[in-house]
Amino acid sequence: MLTIRLKKNPDGGASLTCTRADGTVTWQRQESQQAAFFPRHDLTHFAVETVLAHKNGFYGLLAAGWDISDFGAPWPRGRIPPEADVSEAIVGFLDIERASGERAAAGQLNEFLADRCVERGYAPSPPITDEELREVRRKRAELFARWDAIRPGEALELAYD
Repeated sequence: MLTIRLKKNPDGGASLTCTRADGTVTWQRQESQQAAFFPRHDLTHFAVETVLAHKNGFYGLLAAGWDISDFGAPWPRGRIPPEADVSEAIVGFLDIERASGERAAAGQLNEFLADRCVERGYAPSPPITDEELREVRRKRAELFARWDAIRPGEALELAYD
């Protein structure tokens, strides 16, 4: 279990705080361009990892004891596991799609993922169906709407199990 708290700070920044079942916490403050990008990126992770049941994605690793700072240089825990990398790739694909305004089909996403798995040297991930991709997008839109409704100084809380 992980409690995810995304806060809109009054100064225009944002913060992500994740509290594990044992009470330990990892958090990150986002400012400027990061505050505009990362809350939606993090909500997309939630949609992808819950809809596709990626238990070892970003939030699963945080629940297991990773810190947010473990997901960047100098990579203190080493390379992220394949499932987390696939989750990140899907989220990145959807971030690009959101920025461009052009939706891709599940087949295009699956081709992208297959190439990435070969490039990274691990087994291909199971293909994502059109229905699964629609559900990820629906869940993400719901989360974005909830985030947009949050006023500065307030937070959106999600339970990740």
